[in-house]
Amino acid sequence: MLNSLLRLARHFLLFALAGWAGAAAAQEVLPDVLVKNVTLEVIDIIRKDKDIQAGDQKKVIDLIELKVLPHFNFTSMTGLALGANWPKTTVEQKKQLTQEFRTLLVRTYASALSAYRDQKFDFLPLRLKPTDTDVNVQVRVVQSGAQPVSIDYSMEKTAAGWKVYDVIVAGVSLVANYRTDFANQVREAGIDGLIKILVAKNSSNASSARVEKK
Repeated sequence: MLNSLLRLARHFLLFALAGWAGAAAAQEVLPDVLVKNVTLEVIDIIRKDKDIQAGDQKKVIDLIELKVLPHFNFTSMTGLALGANWPKTTVEQKKQLTQEFRTLLVRTYASALSAYRDQKFDFLPLRLKPTDTDVNVQVRVVQSGAQPVSIDYSMEKTAAGWKVYDVIVAGVSLVANYRTDFANQVREAGIDGLIKILVAKNSSNASSARVEKK
């Protein structure tokens, strides 16, 4: 069940995030408005882009690098995923872990971005107070013949605008899921061991992408 939920997260996470840089450049946009406007825009792009529909991984990764990553707080995400182990890491280890976790998420979701097949999105209203700095933007993915899937974007207001630090799919936190895996890996191999595991996984994912392209 958990694996299926995570697969759904891979399918839909980026739809509401791609292109945020352009949408928020001129002025601060409320988080729920940002999610809705950009989701609809990106869905239109996906529908029309034959390369993405065909699974062009390089094009998808380039899209993510350009428009998605500026709106994620990967340092916060990595710290939350490491949990109690995060304060035990050195500055250099924090840098390596954040970079490798970032790469892992980019390649994971890039492999699923082309999977959009006419799902519909229901954007729930957000009751935002002027003093709020941490919110959950709620979206429901409506699929023919299946129950709607809830996706909550946990976002924090920073000096650089609203940024995502977790995604919760059908009640399952992406960060919490990785926290369990990371804790087990640190317990078995230490912080440096976890870094090596992430490097190896990212290298394997990159190799697989090259093979698929051929």
